[in-house]
Parts: sequence; C-alpha cells; structure tokens
Amino acid sequence: MKTHILTLTLSFIFCLAARAELKWEQTAVELHPARGDKQAIGHFKYQNAGKTPIHFKSVHASCGCTAAQSQKDQVGPGENGEITATFNIGDRTGTQVKTVTVETDEAANQKTVLTLKAIIPQELEISPTFVFWKQGEKPDPKTITVHAGKDFSVKNIKVTSSSPDFQTKVEEAGEGQFKVDVQPKETSRLIASTLTIQSENSPKTFYATARITTAPGAPVAPVAPAGQKAPAAPAPTAPARPPAPGS
Repeated sequence: MKTHILTLTLSFIFCLAARAELKWEQTAVELHPARGDKQAIGHFKYQNAGKTPIHFKSVHASCGCTAAQSQKDQVGPGENGEITATFNIGDRTGTQVKTVTVETDEAANQKTVLTLKAIIPQELEISPTFVFWKQGEKPDPKTITVHAGKDFSVKNIKVTSSSPDFQTKVEEAGEGQFKVDVQPKETSRLIASTLTIQSENSPKTFYATARITTAPGAPVAPVAPAGQKAPAAPAPTAPARPPAPGS
C-alpha cells in the first residue's frame, strides 16, 4: 500500500515538473517617451520553464491605438521570446495605461495580462478646461490660463471656438504663459462651444469647453414628439397659504 502511494506521489511530481509554464521577466512596464516621439514600445520577455511546448492562442491589445505581436506561435521547452506592445501616441498626453491579453494552452495559467504605462510629456497645461454661465447671467468674460509644460518652449498659441456665439481673446501673461478670455455674446439660450487650443508648430491639439447652463429652479419646457407642438413650460406655483388659527 505504501509503495502504491509513493508511486502515485512520484508520478504527480513528475507531471508537475513536465508541464509547460511561461516565466515572465515582467508583466508591467513604464515608458517615458521623449518630446516628438510618435510611438512608445514595451518589451515583455518570457521563457518556457516547463518540459513541453507552449502554443499561443491569441495576443490582443485593449484598444486600437496599441498593437501587440508575438515573435512565435510556439515556444519549446527552455526557449525564450518576447511580446512587443506598440502604443501610437498621436495627440495623447499625460499618463496612458494600455493592456495586452495573452492566451496560451498552459494548463495552470492560460491567460496573462501585460500592462504598458506611458507617461507622455504635457506640452500645454490648461486650467480650467470648462467655463460656464448660468442662463440669464451677465455675459462677462471668464478666463482660462494656459502655460507651457516642463521642457517645452511655447511663444504663441491659437484658440478657436466651434461656435460663433463665443468670442476668445489671447494675451501673454509671462514667458510661456497665456490668458484666454472667453465671452458669450448673450446668455438667454442654452449653447455650448468646444475651444481648440494649439501651440505654434505643434501637431497636438488641446480642448476646453464653454457653455451656457440652465439657471437653478428655472422651469424646463417638455420636449414634444416629432410633428407636435411642445406644451408651454409650467408656470411657477405660488406658495400655499398657511391655515388660519383654530381651523
């Protein structure tokens, strides 16, 4: 009986030793692309530490801006390889986190998630990115501040409003610093505009928003079905008169 148990135990140990297993050097990388870089590429190296081959079923990225690729479809025992993840930067700035999911025919761990973190230099820093006026408010200008990010030199910026109902004016406020005054022509109706902000000789585009919002407590007219006239907005209701004493 003891011999039988020992045989089963040894067989189990040999099976564990023989199974395929990918050992990753790292499953997360942090990249710091330089100004002007169009791509950030992460390398995830591995080794088959088992005694049987491993087959890749799929390698796919979390979004269309990232492409993932494996060097080979099968990894033999003891072989090394790597998965490359290429992130297309485009207009993106700040911290970007993308993932790559790797599926294999390993018995123990068939799915591995690799993480690529790219910290992209911020060419322009904008505050605030949203300015608003309440409906009926006096249409005074409101200010957005823009200044060049670290290691960037910006001499001029251009600000364009998507709506002619908002006007913008740019003034220098110091080296690499700008003041953008945004002013609506009127605030009687609900309107919005996307403000496009660009620095000279740069393909990157930044955005802010200007909007006229509903005044608190204002009655909102219900929306009519297509082809029908909308009913009038409800009139303000007078406060109820308190009951007479003793009633």
